[in-house]
Amino acid sequence: MHCNFQSTDRMSKIYNTIGSLTTLKSQLVINNISDFKSIKEIIDFQNSFESSRHQLISHHKSLIEDEKNLLNLELKDLDTTIETTRQQTVQILTGDIEILKQQLNVSIGNNPTNFIQKIIKILRVWDLKRKIRFNENKFDSNVKMTIDLLLDDYQKKINRYQFIISNVDEAIKQSVHHSLTELERKKTVIDKLNNLIYGALGEQKVVKVLENLSNDYILINDFSVSFSPAIYNRQKNDYIKSVQIDHILVAPSGIFLIETKNWNKKSLENLSLRSPVQQIRRTSFVLFKLLNNEMSDYHLRLDRHHWGDKKISIKNLIVMTNTKPQEEFQYVKVLTLNELLGYVSYFKPIFSSNETQRIVDFILRINNQKEIYT
Repeated sequence: MHCNFQSTDRMSKIYNTIGSLTTLKSQLVINNISDFKSIKEIIDFQNSFESSRHQLISHHKSLIEDEKNLLNLELKDLDTTIETTRQQTVQILTGDIEILKQQLNVSIGNNPTNFIQKIIKILRVWDLKRKIRFNENKFDSNVKMTIDLLLDDYQKKINRYQFIISNVDEAIKQSVHHSLTELERKKTVIDKLNNLIYGALGEQKVVKVLENLSNDYILINDFSVSFSPAIYNRQKNDYIKSVQIDHILVAPSGIFLIETKNWNKKSLENLSLRSPVQQIRRTSFVLFKLLNNEMSDYHLRLDRHHWGDKKISIKNLIVMTNTKPQEEFQYVKVLTLNELLGYVSYFKPIFSSNETQRIVDFILRINNQKEIYT
């Protein structure tokens, strides 16, 4: 993936990220997908989708089995805890009642001599009997209250355990539902982006090949510009509002417009697909006018030759990274990926390094402007 600018003594200079990749990234962001770091990872995801789906279901099957085993252990522990807590509570409450009874026996055994002490004794005995009756009446509810939370937890766990035992497939389905839905959503989104994915893959292959050129060659990816009003091509009776090209290679031998197509044989024969020949010729027409000073406010001044101004030639290339048609086309050269380096290296230099850099700066200025008012 190329972004901005890079160069070494052995590699061509490269500007901008490839267009299909930029669009692909933005579409993934819009759809809240951030798992992938490369096109290869995306394609691997597509190819391994069914395997990933089965692995996900298998993983949740294991999770449900683990949950069932854990619940079984927790229920046994809870059962022990509930019984222990109940016994301890019974022991404590029984002990509290026994203490009150002992206090009652002591109070009954007292023989006060004066009237006031007799009244106090009666009230004391009455109060103790009242407390004993209250504690005995509330005994079961007090025991229950101390284990209520434990019982609730036990009931929830036993319900879940019984559900898993009786409906294991449904338990797995519920467990995997969210993850499986998200996996299938990503697959649906990515499948809809197939043209972008394989377009970006093809463009990456072209960039990888062109990296092997020396740094006398400068590659500009994703050139696009629009015009207001539209440019008129009299020869084709065509009003051109905008153009876009995958790559512009500025070389000592001239300028190469490169449109990349990662098409299979079926795509080559598909009449509904837009002709890349027409596309590249429209871009070539516009770029020729811009580079050869035929549009106001856009003047590229190269080193003058004593015979006059140099004409900047543009060579139109369509690079097929998969298969290419047998036919030849006017004004456009169709190449395979393996033929690309040999073709662009064949031509003799006509520009100095200073001139090629000026051409690059000129094209980048137009590309960054995005819209030109003619």
